[in-house]
Amino acid sequence: MFSSHDGLCSIGELAERAGTTVKSVRFYSDNGLLPEAARSAGGHRRYGPEAVDRLQLIRSLRALDLPVPEVRRVLEEEDEGAGAAGATGGVLEDAVAGHLRELGSQLAALRWREAALRLVHESPRGERAERLRLVGAVSTPPNTAPLARFWRAWLPPRMPAPAASAFLERAVPRPPDDPAPAQVLAFARLYAFASDPCTGGRACQPEAHRSAGASEVAVLYGGLAEAYELAGAQLLGEREPRPGEALDCFVAAYASAYGARDTPGFRQLLAGRLATDPRLDGYWELVSGVLTPPGDRPAPTPGGCHDWLLAALGAEQGPEGALAPGP
Repeated sequence: MFSSHDGLCSIGELAERAGTTVKSVRFYSDNGLLPEAARSAGGHRRYGPEAVDRLQLIRSLRALDLPVPEVRRVLEEEDEGAGAAGATGGVLEDAVAGHLRELGSQLAALRWREAALRLVHESPRGERAERLRLVGAVSTPPNTAPLARFWRAWLPPRMPAPAASAFLERAVPRPPDDPAPAQVLAFARLYAFASDPCTGGRACQPEAHRSAGASEVAVLYGGLAEAYELAGAQLLGEREPRPGEALDCFVAAYASAYGARDTPGFRQLLAGRLATDPRLDGYWELVSGVLTPPGDRPAPTPGGCHDWLLAALGAEQGPEGALAPGP
């Protein structure tokens, strides 16, 4: 209780008791966060004993950098009795969780900007202008939407949405939260690649995209995903391309898409057909650069797995068979 005859205190006394300024108390009162109990005969604000705890709660919430509207909702929940042992209700939990997400995004942007600055600072003088141009075209934190748009244009238009989404999840790399300068450069180059992927009149669609219907495309990419997973394990084990379960799964995916049987003749035809498909090696090499910190073993990518499988297909056909390139 306050020592005054009416059990109330002035705005100055309340500020002193709570260890803050009169200006802050007035601000909270004017914004409806700290109701006054009464006014003196001279029109001055008077506050009850409960104002001390309420003011301390407000200051704690503001110290967490919660905006005034969020603080108001927390206090309203407190007034309704939702938080029986202090501000522990759902409104506070949601506000803190939302603020944590926002802060995480800000920190990610700062880490990305720091790595980009280090990249430019550490670049050889002759490469500095080009690298500055590349990283300057990428937002902070980086946006992967242009990469997704690139793949949506490249994938067959008849491809079912679930199959397309599953492919995009593997093909569009998530930028690292704490990148090294080399990873920033790889992503910036990837961003530039996706902005202008097809040049010189070169076709951008594999033959399978033009000849297969929606159901065949779904089967093709479902089978390729399984084959890439099997090949990825081989790559991680540093095994040379060779026939086996991964290659059988790879060939079966194309056989299903073309309505053919898996025969030696089909495998020879497939190797030749895939040799004429457009290559996206540059994309996958950059994806590996984005995902792999300097000094670590490169992470398998769908493109790297595809090349391993094509090499296995060529090795199976012997010296006369072509080692077909891939997408």
